[in-house]
Amino acid sequence: MEKAIIFNIQRYSLHDGGGIRTVVFFKGCPLKCPWCSNPESQKFKLEIMRKPNLCIKCSSDSCAKCTISPDKCPTTALAYIGKEYTVEEVVNEVKKDIVFYDTSEGGVTLSGGEVLAQTKFALALLKRLKEFSINTAIETSGQGDTEKLLELAKYLDLILFDLKIMDKEKAKDILGADINIIKNNMRELVKEKHQVIPRIPLIPCYTMDYDNISGIIAFVKELGLKEIHILPFHQYGSKKYEYLGKDYSLLNIKPPTEEEVNAIKLKMEHEGLRVFIGGR
Repeated sequence: MEKAIIFNIQRYSLHDGGGIRTVVFFKGCPLKCPWCSNPESQKFKLEIMRKPNLCIKCSSDSCAKCTISPDKCPTTALAYIGKEYTVEEVVNEVKKDIVFYDTSEGGVTLSGGEVLAQTKFALALLKRLKEFSINTAIETSGQGDTEKLLELAKYLDLILFDLKIMDKEKAKDILGADINIIKNNMRELVKEKHQVIPRIPLIPCYTMDYDNISGIIAFVKELGLKEIHILPFHQYGSKKYEYLGKDYSLLNIKPPTEEEVNAIKLKMEHEGLRVFIGGR
């Protein structure tokens, strides 16, 4: 029986593929993006998250010293992140919202972490969802096996594809990514006429410089794509690093200003692209 570690099944999402959606977050990612807003998604195993603000000191003088098992913590100050699911368990969860998918033209989006790191499970899940005529989408970094990605794409209505750092050496050093694999995977998806929308995280000091944005625009135009989503950096996930006992190197980085975001949007629009801020 195929299983995967899922760290969240988020219902009623409005920004991950159209309509009202359920987003299934796979745990584990091969990349190391410094700005990751879901640090709990990175490791391929269960983790313990500690939230001192919820601690009532029922077992010790602090959450950090608590010896209670996370599954027995009365306030979820201690909690396991990640749970092993079968395909049918995920299907049973998402089927609860079929009526909302039907009325809003929504569906199910697979996200992460990185779905391409657990393709066997993802493929089995997508095949089952299609038995119920559920619209399907995926959010991916593109870092994965091309053949497996193309197999998944047969059961996907939409592919939201991240483009981050286009320089080969910077992508390798900063992200642990192979930009040649990522670009080839996007090319193959477009070649097979799958619906692909590039998504660009706007991260000060990393992805927003002129050369990088210009490289992204040139690549997107090369593929003949017309729509692009830009996702401005935020600090919403920064507290999670503390809760997981991890270092966060971007704590002092400020989100891009509205003027900076609009300047990039205008640059892309000037090149004939239809731009959405924050996705849709």
